[in-house]
Amino acid sequence: MKTMLLGAAGALTLAACSSTAPMPMAPAFSQDTLPDAVKVPTGHKVAMETIGVGEITYECRAKANMANMASEFEWVFVGPKAMLKDRAGKTVGTYYGPPATWQSLDGSKITATQLAVAPAGAGNIPLQLVKANPAMGDGAMMGVSHIQRVATRGGTAPAMPCNAGAAGQRQVVTYQADYIFWKSA
Repeated sequence: MKTMLLGAAGALTLAACSSTAPMPMAPAFSQDTLPDAVKVPTGHKVAMETIGVGEITYECRAKANMANMASEFEWVFVGPKAMLKDRAGKTVGTYYGPPATWQSLDGSKITATQLAVAPAGAGNIPLQLVKANPAMGDGAMMGVSHIQRVATRGGTAPAMPCNAGAAGQRQVVTYQADYIFWKSA
C-alpha cells in the first residue's frame, strides 16, 4: 500500500511538472529609454546583465580647491562594495574600489574609465557609462568594452551635515543598480 501511494504521488508530481508552461524569457536589455550620454555606441552587444546590491562609503572632507579650506566641507565618495547577481538572483561577482573594479567569480576582473553620467532622479546615484580597460585573467570579463550603470536606487551622499565637527567621519549608504556589460558585436 505504501509503495502504491508513493508511486501515485510521483505520477501526480510528474504530471504537474509536464503541464507547467515554460517561464517566459526576460526581454533583452534596451537602451531606448536611456539618455544619449550613457548609451553604448553601436557595434556592441550585451554580454552580461547584473544587479549590484551593496553600499557606498562617503567621507566628510574640506572642499577641494577652496581659498578657505577650513570653512566649507562636503561628503566625498570613497568607494563602493556590492555583490553582483544575475537576473535569477545568483551571485556572479563583486564590485569594489577604488579603483572601480568589477570581478567575476571566475577570477577575471576589469577596471574602467568614466565616459559620462546622467541624472537618475532625486536620491539616486547617476546613470553612468564607463570604458573598460583590458581584462585581467581569463573568464567572463574578457572582451568587455563598456559597462553601463542603470536603474539606480539610492546611494547618494548622506543627508546629515558635513562640517568641521564631522570632518573625517565616514558614512555608509545602501544602493542598488543594474550593471550591463557590453562587448564588441
